[in-house]
Amino acid sequence: MNIDSIQNGVVIDHIKAGQGMKLYELLHLDDIDASVAIIKNVTSNKMGKKDIIKIDADFEPDLDIIGFVDPDATVNIIKDGVLAGKRSIEMPEILEGVLKCKNPRCITCCEQELKQIFKLTDRENKVYRCIYCETKAQY
Repeated sequence: MNIDSIQNGVVIDHIKAGQGMKLYELLHLDDIDASVAIIKNVTSNKMGKKDIIKIDADFEPDLDIIGFVDPDATVNIIKDGVLAGKRSIEMPEILEGVLKCKNPRCITCCEQELKQIFKLTDRENKVYRCIYCETKAQY
């Protein structure tokens, strides 16, 4: 398999195997006009298997979304073909406008102008809950 290196862009690395497509969807990478490579189940000495996303464009990924999906991922910024920066990710305390509450009785279902907001309630188990009805976030 041959995946070209990128000159200017972003590489999201160390994504837990199987989570790459979820990140692709939540980051809306299908909407950008650039080459995007999703490499699944890459052999990793550290993780066993991992996913990698390469974006060949000057793109600022939403670190909160990456932190929600996989806080152990890393974001590498590539400029002129070399690593220009590396960012570690943390789980965000608040997720706003990323997920929709699955509870049909939640106020956000009938009050469309309310923002969907989820709060981190259990860091160890990576649990987020709707701030309005406390329903556990699902994706």
